[in-house]
Amino acid sequence: MTFPVPQILCPGAAFGDLKADPSQDPWSFCAGFSLKLNKDGATPKQGTEVRVGWSSDALRILFLCEDTLPWATLTAHDAPLYKEEVVEVFIDTEGDGGGYFEIEVNPNNAVLDGCMRRVRSGYRKDFRWHCEGLRTAVRLFPGGWAVELAIPFQSLSGRAPDPGSHWRVNFTRIDRPEGAPRELSSWSPTGYDQFHMPEKFGVLTFV
Repeated sequence: MTFPVPQILCPGAAFGDLKADPSQDPWSFCAGFSLKLNKDGATPKQGTEVRVGWSSDALRILFLCEDTLPWATLTAHDAPLYKEEVVEVFIDTEGDGGGYFEIEVNPNNAVLDGCMRRVRSGYRKDFRWHCEGLRTAVRLFPGGWAVELAIPFQSLSGRAPDPGSHWRVNFTRIDRPEGAPRELSSWSPTGYDQFHMPEKFGVLTFV
C-alpha cells in the first residue's frame, strides 16, 4: 500500500524547561498531527498526537499517547526499548537516504539513540553514536503518557537549520496493550510491519 508523503511546518518558538505538558506555552500553538497505523493507515485503538517546534539550539518534539496501561521494564541506556512500549523519532537531516538518526524513549524515560548508515547491502545500525546534550522528559497521567524531547542541532547537523530548510523525518510508536496484539503507528506509514524505510519519511520544514 502506498501513502502520500506528509508535510509539516515546524515553527520556531522560545521553549523553556521540559515538562511534557501540552498546556504549557509554546506547545499550545505548535503544529500537531495524529499517528496512523503503519501498515494500512487506519486509526489506532490508542491514539498518539505529536507536536513539533524548534528553538535556536534544538528540535523540540512532544508525544501525547493514549494508553490505558503504559508500561516498560527497561531502564538502561541503549537497551532494546523497541521490544516493549516506546515512541521513536527518525531524522534524515540531508534528506538523501544516506543515513538517518533514531532516538527512542519509553515510559521509564529510558533512551536508545543511534544511527543507520547506508551500505551496499542496505543499512547498518551504529549504536556507538549518542545524541550529546539530548534532553527528555516523561509524564504519566490518567489514560496515557507524554514524552518531550529537546534534540540538539549540534549533535545532528552541527548547526541550527536556516528557516525554509527541509528535513526528512518520521515519528512512530510501538504500543503493546495487555492481552491484545501490538500496534505500530507512524506519521508517515510505510505500508509494512517496519519503520526503517527512509524513502517513506515525511518532510519537516523549519519556519
